[in-house]
Amino acid sequence: MTEDSENSDNDSHHSTEEVEEKSGDEKPENNEDTTVTFKDLGIVDVLCEACEELKWKHPSKIQKESIPIALQGKDIIGLAETGSGKTGAFALPILQALLENPQRYFALILTPTRELAFQISEQFEALGASIGVKCAVIVGGMDMVAQALMLSKKPHIIIATPGRLVDHLENTKGFNLKALKFLVMDEADRILNMDFEVEVDKILRVIPRERRTYLFSATMTKKVQKLQRASLQDPVKIEVSTKYQTVEKLQQYYLFIPLKYKDVYLVHILNELSGNSFIVFVSTCAGALRAALLLRALGVPAVPLHGQMSQQRRLAALAKFKSKARSVLVCTDVASRGLDIPHVDVVVNLDIPLHSKDYIHRVGRTARAGRAGKAITFVSQYDVELYQRIEQLIGKQLPLYPTEESEVLVLQERVAEAQRLTKIEMKELEDKKSAKGKKRGADSDDDTEEAAGVRRRIRGHKHARGSKRKR
Repeated sequence: MTEDSENSDNDSHHSTEEVEEKSGDEKPENNEDTTVTFKDLGIVDVLCEACEELKWKHPSKIQKESIPIALQGKDIIGLAETGSGKTGAFALPILQALLENPQRYFALILTPTRELAFQISEQFEALGASIGVKCAVIVGGMDMVAQALMLSKKPHIIIATPGRLVDHLENTKGFNLKALKFLVMDEADRILNMDFEVEVDKILRVIPRERRTYLFSATMTKKVQKLQRASLQDPVKIEVSTKYQTVEKLQQYYLFIPLKYKDVYLVHILNELSGNSFIVFVSTCAGALRAALLLRALGVPAVPLHGQMSQQRRLAALAKFKSKARSVLVCTDVASRGLDIPHVDVVVNLDIPLHSKDYIHRVGRTARAGRAGKAITFVSQYDVELYQRIEQLIGKQLPLYPTEESEVLVLQERVAEAQRLTKIEMKELEDKKSAKGKKRGADSDDDTEEAAGVRRRIRGHKHARGSKRKR
């Protein structure tokens, strides 16, 4: 691969600090057998060195089981829970095959979300930095022309969401995947749940039949089985977790509270556990924005992440949270899968997930890579049935999170005032959006950084009224 390493440009280079943070979900859990090394699995020296640089000392379970089979050239179905090191399990065999047979458009990785695509790209670039691997991330919400330019440079690895890739296959001149050697579908269950079936079918029709295919999924759904029949040849099935499980070091609790006190309890928990970093899950985009504004009104540095934000804003919000500039990330299920942020201490389910399986993915954002973590799920009078389904799925009853009601309700007045301000602010943002016209991507996705204006105006207004009275 010398021709590429010579002109390997800076975009494939990441600071070791950033890469180390990324590698969090690839480290084994503490109870793993640590005698096996990547070399033992058949990984070549140059890639073993790359693993060492990323502080991946030993392969995780899924890596241990799938890498040798992948190196034998077989198709794989990998069933593994979130945070188990799946990215390394397919990235290393692909990079090793690329070393043996350098070519452009070598591998395609399909992922359900944009964030996951960027994260996988960072892992590939970090592992392949010394051998000059070029990657292109092709996702929605970004400029098509710039992406077409990236594709014209013929990268080795394409990481894409299915919809945008189909756009390029149909509209970008000279771009095709007829020489593709590897196809990976990461989080395949989610790709299909998001109704990308049509797009996936289109992609399967235009790529070579003679290829290696890896299907990774946390759950084996009927749709995934159907896909398996369509796209894999004599696959080897590797199952790391037999039933739905959450990591042992994760402390899980529930809180049964009246719906009207949800915000007050959230603020109480953030205060009580302050100093930690939190992901707060809500069910809607508007809910994410509202909760982030509410917390900001109370002086808590929170940033939202949801599907209506532009890609730049999403990445900026994530960067703020990862760099610990913000201690609370309020998000929808767009962030429940695959995001690897090692320092998350507490996950709060402000809204209970509609699908019980999403609970597993949400709480999997903490207690990663052998660390401990807490998950607290709010259950209102309307959520009892959904909550019982979650307990059934994980096969255990969760303890009640200890709180003193009298202590919590002390905050009620402050929270009520913040709710009032948030309502005004949400309305202002809504008006601003409609004033800008229904342009696609018109700032509907305010990340609340500039939205403190209304508070200042209200304070100024009160101050003015006070000085009039004195006169």
